[in-house]
Formats: sequence, C-alpha cells, structure tokens
Amino acid sequence: MSFTIRLQFTTTHLSPNGSPEARRKPHQKAKPIYHSNQLAKSLVVRRMCSVGSSSGGALAARSSLIDPDGGALVELVVPEGERGLKAREAEAMAKVRLTRIDLEWVHVLSEGWASPLKGFMREKEYLQSLHFNCLRMGDGSLVNMSLPIVLAIDDEDKERIGASVDVALVGPDGDLVGVLRSIEIYKHNKEERIARTWGTTAPGLPYVEETITPAGNWLVGGDLEVLNPIKYNDGLDNYRLSPKQLRNEFDKRQADAVFAFQLRNPVHNGHALLMNDTRRRLLEMGYKNPILLLHPLGGFTKADDVPLDVRMEQHSKVLEDGVLDPETTIVAIFPSPMHYAGPTEVQWHAKARINAGANFYIVGRDPAGMGHPIEKRDLYDPDHGKKVLSMAPGLEKLNILPFRVAAYDTVGKQMAFFDPSRAKDFLFISGTKMRTYARNGENPPDGFMCPKGWEVLVKYYKSLQTEEIAQDKPAVLSM
Repeated sequence: MSFTIRLQFTTTHLSPNGSPEARRKPHQKAKPIYHSNQLAKSLVVRRMCSVGSSSGGALAARSSLIDPDGGALVELVVPEGERGLKAREAEAMAKVRLTRIDLEWVHVLSEGWASPLKGFMREKEYLQSLHFNCLRMGDGSLVNMSLPIVLAIDDEDKERIGASVDVALVGPDGDLVGVLRSIEIYKHNKEERIARTWGTTAPGLPYVEETITPAGNWLVGGDLEVLNPIKYNDGLDNYRLSPKQLRNEFDKRQADAVFAFQLRNPVHNGHALLMNDTRRRLLEMGYKNPILLLHPLGGFTKADDVPLDVRMEQHSKVLEDGVLDPETTIVAIFPSPMHYAGPTEVQWHAKARINAGANFYIVGRDPAGMGHPIEKRDLYDPDHGKKVLSMAPGLEKLNILPFRVAAYDTVGKQMAFFDPSRAKDFLFISGTKMRTYARNGENPPDGFMCPKGWEVLVKYYKSLQTEEIAQDKPAVLSM
C-alpha cells in the first residue's frame, strides 16, 4: 500500500475556545529503549503557553478538551488495598484462560479506552456493536463502538463454568488477571462476526486466523475487575500511558488542542510533514498550544509488519533528529490489537482517542486497511475510511483534519504535498518498496526518512536475514 495521505474535513468544534502473537520469524528479544519515557514526564524544560488569557497569564487547560464517551472515563483496575481480598476470592472461582490477544483486550478495557464499556460485551452490547457500530446509552444518546470486544470460550469452559455467576480470568502464563462478574454466556456465530466486521469471509485475514478461527463457539460477557495494571516487561511499559495519564500530561503541557496520529509503520518524512503541517494549521485557527499525540498501535499485528520494539526505536530517532519537536509531541503506545478491518476499524481507532482526550484526529489513505488476502487488490476502497469517519454515529464531536496527498518530490529531494501540475516529479514509495530497500541494505531517496531512523530498519531486516540463514543451515552431527 502507498504511503499517500488524504484527509477528510468536518466542521464540528473548530473554535479554539470550544470545549497469540503474530506469526513472524523471531527476532532479537526486545531490550529497553529508554530507562524512562523522556517524552511523557515533566521531562523537558518546555514552553508553557498561555491559553485563552488576554492578560498573558497562563490558564490551565482542562484535560477534558473532549469528554470521554459516556461522560466519565471507565477505570477497571481494583484499588491496591482491595487486591489481596479480590485475589483470594478469585482463586475459588471457575477459571477461564486468556490468550495473549485476550489479555491485550483486558488491558484496553481496564484503562478506559473503550469507555463506557465496563467489561467484555454481553449479547445486547455485542449485537449493537456488530450490526449498528454503536451502543445506545440510557439517555438515548449513541457512542461509537464499531468492533466487538468479546471473550470466547469453548464447550469445556462452558461446562466447567456451569451456573456460576462470576468467573476468574487467568493469563497466558497462568497468573491470575481478574474477575468477570454477573456473566452471560451466548453463542459465538463466527461467520456472522467475520462477515459483519470485515465485509468478507475470505481465508487469510490475519486477526481471524489468529484469534477467531481457533476460538470456542461461545462468548462470555460481564463486568470486569482487573487485579493489577497490565504490564508486559518488555522495556516499553513506560510508554503505555493510559487515557487518564495522557489527559494529565495534556494538562501539564497546557494543551488547548490535541491531535492524534495513529500508525503501525515506521515514521517517514511524509508522516512528519503531515503532523507538522497539522500543528501549523491549528495555530492558524487560533489555538495557542496544540499537542501531537503520536500513538503507534502496540497490540497484535500481522507477521510482516515491523515489530513494536523496532518501531518505537525508530520513532525515538525521529525525535532525536528533530524531525518532530519533543516539546509539542507525546509518544505513547496504544495497546489495542489490530484487526485490519478498514472503515469499520478506523472508527474504533478514532473513538479510543476521544477517551484519551484528543479532539482532532488525522486519518490517511486506506486507514486500517490491507491487501485482499487472496486477490491482487486492496481489501477496501482507500477513500472510504475518511468518508465513514465524517459520518459515523457517535463521532460527531471529533474533528477530522483535511490534507493533500504527500509524496516524494524528486526535484526538491524531500517529501512534499503532491502538486498535480508537475505530477511527473513525484514518486510514491509504497510500504513494500520501503521494506525492499531496507532488506537489500539500500538507501531510500534522500529526504524520505531521517538517517538514524532508517538505520534502525536496516539493522532489523539484516537481523531477519541472519536468522533465516541460520535456520536454513543444515545441522552437523558430531560422531
């Protein structure tokens, strides 16, 4: 897929004063990139811009630049003083073992990314999500919820649970994770779920093959209690900032606008052009201190995507090289698994950033899309994601920002906005082409990506080649 970027514009709330792991070949175990998150603490001596003050005095910006869905941020981690009692209670319950991806969804739910959802969906919530892409609140209002967040169990689990009202959840490593209260068990119609979410039941959909196909024929929903904050101990936990932590950081920086950019790829200079130009446009609108939330996806991704630890190291080089400004950028990891469900999934990505406090969202070409698994074409129309976001129920309060197409200008030798009057001067570098450059140890055109960031990718692909050679080498038996 091309790294071109087109964005849709909506006119809501524009006043500045308005309110199981991927099946990839193993690479070197992740090492800590930073000892601390240098982008999300009070970490840098930064300018504190005044917000809405005619006298020049600094006024604190509200963290609720945009209210969370349902009006209040859901947090499902048990208070520290109650954890021992809850754990002892859970030990006596029937248990359900979570997969790695189930645990990622527990993480998402526990921190309020899916607010107002308070646990894995019961059938009423599941059907609303699956068929309407939203949930109706008690007051009649709608909140967007385009992806079902559900927990599958098999016949054996169902029989073991029996008439239990509550069940304990056990992690992939056997540790006690939490409790699901007042449970409801209902049928898991996999074909319906797949067809409604992806618009196809073609074989080869990564999330389907990893999670849904091998899953049980039942779903269990209920209110979730998580015993401890979810940690992965991979050197990146300090980048997994919760919606509450992000809102607090926006307050510290006195942000009067927050614009979020999600990606699951390395940051090239076209992305940086897009993000920097967004800030310029917001300043022209009258905002005093717009803050960028650079928010790479950190859950399950397909096997040929660049792994999270490599992407995070690459992102760090982008800031070290000054391509993005650390004073006006927060880098954090979004813990959600990736579905590659196009216009359906991009609504989830946008909705989750509302709960984190972002009131502007950048959407690019073919967001959350992928190639068709069995045909040589895109699975989704590249423009449908941005169009859906501009119309989606429950997302009306989120601003979707407009941009032209970005491509490599062979004359200016830099990423630039596409100029149709000299189309022959522009080169569109696809993700496939970028990966080919890196695998072959070739440099992309000057100005495509910062040099230090590119070195990270080349090093990663070289490590894959070394592992492939080692695996192909025949074993030598000693006599």
